[in-house]
Amino acid sequence: MSVSAESLEMTTIAAHAAVERLATNVAAIDVSEHLVITDVFLICSADNERQVNSIVEEIEDKLREGGHQPLRREGTREGRWALLDYGDIVVHVQHDDERDFYGLERLWKDCPLLDIEGVEPATRPEGDTDDDAVIPAE
Repeated sequence: MSVSAESLEMTTIAAHAAVERLATNVAAIDVSEHLVITDVFLICSADNERQVNSIVEEIEDKLREGGHQPLRREGTREGRWALLDYGDIVVHVQHDDERDFYGLERLWKDCPLLDIEGVEPATRPEGDTDDDAVIPAE
């Protein structure tokens, strides 16, 4: 199975919204070959809790404008690691410390990164550079 066109569209909208609110290291990971429940994990970082919440709000606003509603949202009250589940994509907005500690990219290092036009390509944590496959999003 590969990433659907709708998943790519949602990922692009969410990634651009995150960048608008100054998210860093935005990574779109194609997990469609490994999971049946979702196509893409979009992961991004923020320096502080207030910024995490700002990024979450912008992503939700932009996806809502595109006709998408989250099935579930978690962690938004604490502002350390917010998860937005849209079914086809799952968005993780993490405080820098949580991102470093949990290392989602390391867990999914066998999955390729998607290249989102207009968004600087993400970098994998050190030691994972052999698996830096990047797939252009169409």
